[in-house]
Amino acid sequence: MILRVENLSKIYRNGAIDVAALRDVEFSVNIGEFVSIMGQSGSGKSTLMNILGCLDSLSAGKYLLDGEDVSLIKGKKLAQIRNQKIGFVFQSYNLLPRLNALQNVELPMLYGGVRRKKRRAAALEALERVGLAGRVHHKPSELSGGQKQRVAIARALINSPAILLADEPTGNLDSRSGEEIMEIFQRLNREGVTIVMVTHEPEIANHTNRIVAFKDGRIISDEPVENPIQAGS
Repeated sequence: MILRVENLSKIYRNGAIDVAALRDVEFSVNIGEFVSIMGQSGSGKSTLMNILGCLDSLSAGKYLLDGEDVSLIKGKKLAQIRNQKIGFVFQSYNLLPRLNALQNVELPMLYGGVRRKKRRAAALEALERVGLAGRVHHKPSELSGGQKQRVAIARALINSPAILLADEPTGNLDSRSGEEIMEIFQRLNREGVTIVMVTHEPEIANHTNRIVAFKDGRIISDEPVENPIQAGS
């Protein structure tokens, strides 16, 4: 098991009113799984992703990541865990426009104090894994949406994280580019990468091996996908 949340709740205060974004959520993800989290806007799925990514704190409950209770960790140590154990892929790519693909991919290692030669070699390898070996010196403005997302995936992989978190990774892409991104995710998963992905698109979710559905801050179903769609076939 790579992560588990127990009785997880998240409460936001809106003036004098408490708003529950998540209520007593319990689920786990095993090493090597490819899980999608679904739900309408406001269902709590993005709040959950922020908590899983150590970008937001929980109000109650427990969050175990790679055997460690990260709900008890704060500050510099939490930032270190986020950098070393979690790879992020966002809908809007979150690339720095002044940096080329290689430099963007290097960033997690740069923040971790890794020497230039080692991080450059790792970045080149990561870009090759996502099929962008020929675009390493291109800036984001010179890349298509699908290529930008490949750079983001390479950046997420560079520290060999325990888990890859993807938040609507195909949301800004046309159907063909989205299919190519899902093909990369499926290949990475076959290679052993654990992936948790938020999506509102049933067809995209059906590329994964399991779908966890949220409504009003609670899990309403957690089911395996019997015959996942194979991207590129």
